[in-house]
Amino acid sequence: MRTLRSIFIVTVGLWLLVGLAYPLAMTGVSQIFFRHQANASPVTVNGQVVASQNIGQYFNKPGYFWGRPSATVPPDNPMASGPSNLGPTNPQLLTQIKRQIHRLKKADPGLKNSEIPISLVETSGSGLDPDITPKAAMIQIPRVARATGLSTTVLRQLVQSHIQPAGVFGVREVNVVLLNIALYQRLHR
Repeated sequence: MRTLRSIFIVTVGLWLLVGLAYPLAMTGVSQIFFRHQANASPVTVNGQVVASQNIGQYFNKPGYFWGRPSATVPPDNPMASGPSNLGPTNPQLLTQIKRQIHRLKKADPGLKNSEIPISLVETSGSGLDPDITPKAAMIQIPRVARATGLSTTVLRQLVQSHIQPAGVFGVREVNVVLLNIALYQRLHR
C-alpha cells in the first residue's frame, strides 16, 4: 500500500510539474520576452491582422508573387501542416513538379525550365513555408508587371527590399506574404 501511495504522489507531482507548471512558465516567459513570435508573428494592415509572417498563403492571381507549392489540402491550410513525403523515386513527385512547371510557364510563356528555381516547384517540409529564394521572386517580376501595370524596376526594388539577410544556414530568402502585402499596399495607395 505504501508503494502504491508513493507511485500516486510521484505521478501527480510530475503531472503538476511537467503538465501544468512548466507549460505555464514557458508561456509566461514567451509572452514577456518574445510576445510577437509567441502570438504567431501576426502581420497587421491598417490595424487589422491579415496574416502570419511564418505561414505561407496561397496566391494564384497573376498580379501577385507566388510562393512554394503547398503540400496541404486545400493549399496553405495550417490545420493540415506536413510534408508530401514523396521521395525522389516516387513518380507522383515528378508529376507534381511537371504540373507546377506547366503552371509557371502558362502564366509566363517566356520562362525556360532551366530558369525555374526549386523553391517554386517543390513543397517545403511543413507544407506552409512562406519563403522563396530571391531568384524565385525575381523571375516572377515580368508576370507581375504585366498584371499590375507596375514597372519591372519598381517591382525589382520591391523584391530587393524584402530579401531577408542570410540566417544561420546562410540562405537569403524572400517572405512572399510580406512581399505581397507590400505590393498590395503599393497598388492601393
